[in-house]
Amino acid sequence: MDLNKFVELAIAEDIRDGDHTSLACIPAGQTSRARLLVKDNGILAGVEVAEALFRGIDPELQMEVVLQDGAHVKHGDVAFYVTGQARNILMAERLVLNMMQRMSGVATVTNKFVKAIEGTNAKILDTRKTTPLLRQFEKMAVRIGGGVNHRFGLFDMIMIKDNHIAYAGGVSQAINRVSEYLAENNLKLNIEIEAGSLQQVEEIMAVGGIDRIMIDNFSPEGAKEAVNLINGRYETEVSGGVVLSNVRDYAESGCNFISVGALTHSVKSLDLSLKAV
Repeated sequence: MDLNKFVELAIAEDIRDGDHTSLACIPAGQTSRARLLVKDNGILAGVEVAEALFRGIDPELQMEVVLQDGAHVKHGDVAFYVTGQARNILMAERLVLNMMQRMSGVATVTNKFVKAIEGTNAKILDTRKTTPLLRQFEKMAVRIGGGVNHRFGLFDMIMIKDNHIAYAGGVSQAINRVSEYLAENNLKLNIEIEAGSLQQVEEIMAVGGIDRIMIDNFSPEGAKEAVNLINGRYETEVSGGVVLSNVRDYAESGCNFISVGALTHSVKSLDLSLKAV
């Protein structure tokens, strides 16, 4: 979704015919200043989105950015100041906080996973386990945290998973039908396929015609065995059962990528607050 369109929809959802509390309490034309106060430790994300939200509420609101997206922040830091009509600052307050808290939480968790596998060749990927209509911002936060985006949606990559294989009638049927479909529709999309066992890895390699094998729900030892079996013929992605305490074990299997749904589907927001100065 275009950022300006998102801002328009967010404002319509929250404000509609007016912020009646601020309209009642704050005199028209009163100018004030506020600061974005960090009340937690982590990675800051969403400053760019905050600027767009303030601009969407009132183009005259002025932001003085102190800390940029990707900054390591601690309790007590000030990320930015905003100056302008007090009513409009308050109208934007919750929209800005909701987005920045969520995005900063995603960036913070992502960065923990990235740090945990430093020195290996693996990269941390996100998934499609995102909030509907907020996917672009959650994936932006993953990048800010040092991770790498997987496919954005169903349209930009072929990912053959266990249910596709089951419905197609097997590995070879699924891969062959995908190849035929891409050729018939003149599409060039990377093909990834999920393997749930070493036997399935062997089946996939016997057919070929894919770009990446997802090693799904293997133990770290099993993942290493699968990576050795694939032996560089295809990209490898570990998925399923990955948590912060075992992610390095998976990374040391020699895989290229590790996808972690928890980067976006169960993140605790970073505690931020917009306070009057």
